[in-house]
Amino acid sequence: MEHRNLGSQGLRVSALGLGCMGMTFAYGGQDDTESRATIERALELGVTFLDTADMYGPHTNEELLGSVLAGRRDEVVLATKFGNEIGPDGKGTGRVNGRPEYLRGQIDGSLQRLGTDHVDLYYQHRVDPEVPIEETWGAMGELVTAGKVRYLGISEAAPDTIRRAHATAPMSAVQTEYSLFTRDVEDNGVLATCRELGVGFVPYSPIGRGFLSGTIRRTEDLPEGDWRRNSPRFQGEALQANLRVLDEVNALAERKGVTPTQLALAWVLAQGDDVVPIPGTKRRRYLEENAGAADVTLSAEELGAIEEVAPVGVASGERYPAAAMRTLNH
Repeated sequence: MEHRNLGSQGLRVSALGLGCMGMTFAYGGQDDTESRATIERALELGVTFLDTADMYGPHTNEELLGSVLAGRRDEVVLATKFGNEIGPDGKGTGRVNGRPEYLRGQIDGSLQRLGTDHVDLYYQHRVDPEVPIEETWGAMGELVTAGKVRYLGISEAAPDTIRRAHATAPMSAVQTEYSLFTRDVEDNGVLATCRELGVGFVPYSPIGRGFLSGTIRRTEDLPEGDWRRNSPRFQGEALQANLRVLDEVNALAERKGVTPTQLALAWVLAQGDDVVPIPGTKRRRYLEENAGAADVTLSAEELGAIEEVAPVGVASGERYPAAAMRTLNH
């Protein structure tokens, strides 16, 4: 597996990472045995950049990774996040919390659950509109000094926020949704800002939350308890419009001799060597398919054909339900 640099602080990771959220959170169904086997298979394939968060569960995702990585901690680059507030009862409050005293408690909890004395990459998961970003990032910088965190990142942040945070403590990565279906960062200045500052870019949901795999044709194809059942892009007329685009993407994949998933991931990887997608899965067979995308090279002609069928703004429907959209920093 190729490796890529994230930012200019020294963080180096596998060109493809593994998003672990769905193993215990949001997508319905949980199979810890298969999830553990998936993580172990990822390490065999050289996919060693693992992404989790305290909110996934909450807490159960970090606990799962901690149990699998016992004795293998030095084989991985481990990323986790804080900021989606978790109350004293261990449940999400629906609020964002960027207060320094909150994050200090969160990192200690994450380290305990992950069974480690440091996190390689620590993200602010969402931006707290009530707390100046300089306050939050000042405290995050202190975590680096204390040795609890090696590198810093932020998720779903606007260009000005990224600049202010980076000026407070050096930033290595920005994580934002990015795929053939979600190309906002090309339009809103986020990707350009990352490149101007020398900050790496980590796309989450690079397969369009599974839509670009071609396996979801109806809302009913999604498991019970899967949050995508409430996602605007997976419902009604928006779904039908998105399926028409998907059929064209599928045709390009068939012509290339790869799966739609591999075409989607190869496209993201081709956007620059500062881009490291973290497709999520909880099953070995999908992990192996995803890893195969690292060996797919797209010609200029093929990239042009993809651009023609899936230009910026092609997806119908918002990428989150309304309440979740309000937590994004624009």
